[in-house]
Amino acid sequence: MNINETITIRPNARQYQWQQVEFFGFIHFGINTMNDVEWGDGSESPSVFNPSKLDCHQWVKTFKDAGMKGAILTCKHHDGFCLWPSQFTQHSVASSPWKNGVGDVVAEFSQACHDLDMKFGVYLSPWDRAESTYGQGKAYDDYFVHQIEELLTNYGDVFEVWFDGANGEGPNGKVQVYDWQRYYDTIHRLQPKAVIAISGPDVRWVGNEAGKTRDNEWSVVPIQYSNPNYTADHSQQVDDGTFPLHFDATDQDLASSERLANYTGELIWYPAEVDTSIRPGWFYHENQDEQVRSAEELFDIYKGAVGGNCALILNVPPNKEGLFAAQDIQNLQALGKKIKQLKHLRPKGDFKYYVSSNQLGLNKDTMQTQRLTDSYWQSAVADETPSITLRFEEQQAINTLILQEHILASQRVERFTIYYRKNNQKQQLLSSGTIGYQKIVEFDTLYTDEIWIEFNEFRGDTVCINTGIAGYLER
Repeated sequence: MNINETITIRPNARQYQWQQVEFFGFIHFGINTMNDVEWGDGSESPSVFNPSKLDCHQWVKTFKDAGMKGAILTCKHHDGFCLWPSQFTQHSVASSPWKNGVGDVVAEFSQACHDLDMKFGVYLSPWDRAESTYGQGKAYDDYFVHQIEELLTNYGDVFEVWFDGANGEGPNGKVQVYDWQRYYDTIHRLQPKAVIAISGPDVRWVGNEAGKTRDNEWSVVPIQYSNPNYTADHSQQVDDGTFPLHFDATDQDLASSERLANYTGELIWYPAEVDTSIRPGWFYHENQDEQVRSAEELFDIYKGAVGGNCALILNVPPNKEGLFAAQDIQNLQALGKKIKQLKHLRPKGDFKYYVSSNQLGLNKDTMQTQRLTDSYWQSAVADETPSITLRFEEQQAINTLILQEHILASQRVERFTIYYRKNNQKQQLLSSGTIGYQKIVEFDTLYTDEIWIEFNEFRGDTVCINTGIAGYLER
């Protein structure tokens, strides 16, 4: 295929809005928490669910302190136990002693998100080990759609619906063949602004649960990666305790020019989401209290994901009482301080941008310094090596640059090189690959008053870079 044709593939409105959320929380909580297991089998008694101090406000406030903008709740995991009083099953909080059977965790969680101005999302496992119709085709699809309708009708705006890839056998020994398009149509009808993630058409799973990203992450990829069967084949299928720690290098190159050279199929905009947990498990286990990821490790994961053309969803599991453990809170608050510092630090004194050519007529000396806006720079068609120069008022100690493509014009940059001035000479610092929505580039601290970014390889005739490119001081 002609690689330049890929720039016609661009995000839709809900994908673009989702990408700007960047970082959000995940809550794995339910009957598995009470039984101290990762996966239940659907035979659990709802009588064990009775969190004595459940506080969704604490969860969401901690997420906000960590620098997140939204949160997703596991409303139903593979065990089928529903954290809301579903009208279509007895395997729910309505059959539990918690709040005498009239409680609704989903309602409390969505209200906490609303109160703290955080986006609210739902995880709903398609695999339901408690439901007798699972594996019976349409009968189960009817049941599952009813539950989707409950969650997307009764709890306000939803920004993401998260479908797991796990899919085991039902009571009849058969694996359910999901009517995915029916599920998608239901979601689009009830929550048209919500993206459907992982086993869905809008957001792609990065491919592991270890918090790892590819060196070059493309949002324009072959349509085959959106097939739920592909996701299922690469997802965890048994509770063996090792999958969350495993990083498989399979399909490291999804959509480079070399990979697409002989591709003749359809391409889609399908950005990646990185999911990982603050602990070894997804649900809370007291014996993992000493294995909570540090703020430093979480910050590295954040920079790799959010700074690697992905979004990051970080799981934090509440304990049996319904609260986050103290160590988790402490590490998340420290993470939030690091992220805030990264977002707000700027070089000392004034600095200006200069560009090698200009397609849009922006004044070269007045490039905007804010980020995440629709204002962007586009190079001229005749400019074969577009570049941006950052000229500082005084010499800086600097070790980080943040770059953003204007993804409403697609993802174009394949390779760029950074140079800096040293002893009045132009010195090469590093060369890197894709940018996409955002690239956080770190390097050993250097001292300079001028930096150049040259775009060496790109798709189409121009590059489109958000004017919010920023240089950051040593932290």
